[in-house]
Amino acid sequence: MMRRAIARKRDGDALDARVWRDIVASFLAGSIDDAQVAALLMAVTIRGLDDDETTALTSAFIDSGETLRAPDERTVDKHSSGGVADTASLVVVPLVAACGIPVAKLSGRALGHTGGTLDKLEALPGLRTDLDPEAFFAIVDRVGCAIAAQSARLVPADKRIYALRDRTSTVSAPGLIAASIVSKKIAGGARAIVYDVKCGNGAFVHDVPGARALARSLVDLTRAFGRRARAIVSDMNEPLGRAIGTGLELCEARDLLRGEHDDPRLLAIVMRLASAMLAAAAPSTFDASSARVSLEAALHGGHAYETFFAMLRAQGGSDRDLEMLAPHPTALAAVADRAGYVTGIETVGLGERARDLVATSGARAGIVVRARVGDRIAHGDVLAVVHGHDAATMVTEIARCFTIGDDAPQARSLVYDEIGDLSEGTFAATGTARASARSTLERK
Repeated sequence: MMRRAIARKRDGDALDARVWRDIVASFLAGSIDDAQVAALLMAVTIRGLDDDETTALTSAFIDSGETLRAPDERTVDKHSSGGVADTASLVVVPLVAACGIPVAKLSGRALGHTGGTLDKLEALPGLRTDLDPEAFFAIVDRVGCAIAAQSARLVPADKRIYALRDRTSTVSAPGLIAASIVSKKIAGGARAIVYDVKCGNGAFVHDVPGARALARSLVDLTRAFGRRARAIVSDMNEPLGRAIGTGLELCEARDLLRGEHDDPRLLAIVMRLASAMLAAAAPSTFDASSARVSLEAALHGGHAYETFFAMLRAQGGSDRDLEMLAPHPTALAAVADRAGYVTGIETVGLGERARDLVATSGARAGIVVRARVGDRIAHGDVLAVVHGHDAATMVTEIARCFTIGDDAPQARSLVYDEIGDLSEGTFAATGTARASARSTLERK
């Protein structure tokens, strides 16, 4: 069976749902080895998956483990495709919960140059993200929100296959990306999911058309499994927030929620994502106008900050540790070597260097960006502040991540698209594939 499947994908043919189900089950059982699955993954990366195959693979991943169901039908989750200084989840989760909508957020760890929400939370001593499903939903019920790691009981097949994709350079295949993301979200139990698909030099998808196609696939695939979904395509050609590094990003989220930090770029995407989450979770209650009013009241009235504190306490963190969290005391400025305009930022480079600083100096190390694309600067102006024991050896490299030119660059949009209407999508799974998706959940 496996030899035939590899040959068919190599030649550009589609595999039916039964074959995908048998492959995933056999791989988990150990009757198919890594070499055969690696060959199939490479054939998929080269030839692609059609919509029915993507649905079938998603169903097979879900079938490999437990499927949770949130007790409140309005429960929402949010997923980011990954970027640098992407602190949005830490702010959006308590903000949406403060508006009365439960948020059950399953998160991941850092991947390459991108930050991981779990790593940021764990910068707070004692905080636990390894919650079993029962404890996870108990906190959501009591506080309104929780952020936890994916349980080993959910989609174990995806975990094994993702590790093999990472080893074989087959991570980037769109169908594999969609099946991996959506299977975890469906199994996680939320009734609505909002996707933030990043594009640009700091994202895994570099161009807007590719990001838009992935966003539409995620929305329509999620809806094939009976869940509400929206997606935003947002810019990652420079860091989203100003803080890059686990503890620094937790500080930034704390300060934004209590009104002591107001980075326009980060705040704008937070409000856009939070509005989409409210509309996806409770479409009969929230439209664009009412969502904005509720979010601003929760943010400026302090309720979102109180919810943030309550969530952290429920997961083992302390008020005092959060209040005392501060950047690493060793700090040096990376400065401009000429006057002009910031015309570009090497976002991946900043993410990688922040990761190295945290590795050697702990959670309070990292980079705080001071200059944005389009800013006019003078010679010697601060581009970024570098925190950590290795700051002296890093400042020159970090300064080189900023390109300075004579002319102001063309302005870019922060949000390129929002997909929320199924009719806009390009996902065209057949009725049989959609029925199979529904039957997957009925069996669970």
